[in-house]
Formats: sequence, C-alpha cells, structure tokens
Amino acid sequence: MKKLFIFLALSGLLTVNTSAQDKLNADTEKTKILWLGEKVTGQHEGTINLKSGWLNWKDNKIESGEFYIDMTSLKDNEANAKLEGHLKSEDFFGVEKFPASKLVITGSTSFEKGTGVVSGMLTIKDITNPIEFKATMQRKDDGVWFYSNIVIDRSKYNVRYGSGSFFDNLGDRTIYDEFKLRVSLLVK
Repeated sequence: MKKLFIFLALSGLLTVNTSAQDKLNADTEKTKILWLGEKVTGQHEGTINLKSGWLNWKDNKIESGEFYIDMTSLKDNEANAKLEGHLKSEDFFGVEKFPASKLVITGSTSFEKGTGVVSGMLTIKDITNPIEFKATMQRKDDGVWFYSNIVIDRSKYNVRYGSGSFFDNLGDRTIYDEFKLRVSLLVK
C-alpha cells in the first residue's frame, strides 16, 4: 500500500511538471528581424529591432505572448537616410506618433514535430488585425529559437503610400502592399 501511495504521489508531481506553463522572455540583443519591401522596379531590405517580448509555453504550444517592435529602429541595409526617413514618416509608419508596433500571440498549434502555426493580433499605427504564420522551433544551448517568415499586408494598417490598391496610374512607381519579415527569435 505504501508503494502504491508513493507511486501515485510521484505520478501527480510528474503530471503537474509536464503541463506547467513556462514564461520565456525574449533576448532582444540576439533576436533578429529582417524586413523586405518590394516594388515594380526593385526592392529594399533592412532591419528593425525587437524592443521587448515574452511568451508562455505549455505542452509544446505557445499559449500566449506579447512582443513590441521598436519602429524608430527601422534601418535600410544600404544606410539610405532618405529612404529611412521616408519609411518613418507619415507616408508609411509614422514612427513619431506610433513608435512601437505590437504582436499579441493568442495561441499556436503543437510544435511537437518542430513546426507550428502561430495565431495572434498585430497592431501597426494603432490598427489591429488578426495574423497567422508558420514557425519552426529549435532548442539550442543559448535558449529556444523560433524562426518564421511573416507576410504583412501594409494596406490593412493604413500604410498606403505608392499602393496600387489605392492609387491609379502609378506605373513603375507602384510599391507592393505586402512586405515580408524574416524573424529569428531567441527566448529563455
């Protein structure tokens, strides 16, 4: 009887531990966010910094999370000050008025096989829309890495400059509505 009690007690502890929720904080120094914007005649790419973030992890899933992107850190890879200034202006992201964008994660599918689908709400310029994207996960010595390629339709966030969806006769000055983010997120 004593052995059965010990077995049940240990089983209960193991069940609690395996379903416990872990809060993992983002390493803002090692996390990288690369952006790519395309137009009819070419493309521009650069970086933007993660300001802060965390996620709750339970049973191989992301339960919730919140990430802030520092819009003032937006950089062009060619260090084109004119382009950076234009992207930060009211024509695009209006960073003086909207210095941060936010991603609130509402859940994910299981990452049991290393890949999952993440759902959430993305806010840019105080406009919030649902978002969903695939992510892969790798456990390494320095923490847990999540990698994803996220496609965002800027027109849903009132970023309309040069958009063929809103303006006629732009010709080769048309800037595509979708921009892409390649994210390498480290959490610990």
